[in-house]
Amino acid sequence: MPILEFLDPESVVQSLRARAKKQVLQELAAQAVRRLPALDERPVFDTLLQRERLGSTGIGEGVAIPHGKLPGLDRLFGLFARFDRPIDFEALDGQPVDIAFLLLAPEGAGADHLKALAQVARVLREPGMLTHIRAARDAGALYALLTRSTAPQAA
Repeated sequence: MPILEFLDPESVVQSLRARAKKQVLQELAAQAVRRLPALDERPVFDTLLQRERLGSTGIGEGVAIPHGKLPGLDRLFGLFARFDRPIDFEALDGQPVDIAFLLLAPEGAGADHLKALAQVARVLREPGMLTHIRAARDAGALYALLTRSTAPQAA
């Protein structure tokens, strides 16, 4: 089973185009509802925006993990996006963000939501993982990296 079982191959965006944080959140919401037809884009976007108002989900090293809980969602859902150019995300380390992992959870997810967030952070912080993600040539390669328990060794 993949390490991030809530990520599927169709939920990997190789090159997201956006110029600002709000636009990134809008595009992530749009991408998510394409894969979750039971949801509407506006509530997803509003949930992400409300979470960002509490503090940036930019965790450092060019990575953000926007997340939220939504009524009408029946499972954890992940969507990975690599940006075509870095965006100011008000990250903790002040660096612009070029990698985002969107995590959506059912409204009553409780600890499962927190466990999934920790799991995503662990995968993205594996030694060498961000270098491999930034070098990956296509969505399939990105999916393979994200669903393995350890990053591949450099050749």
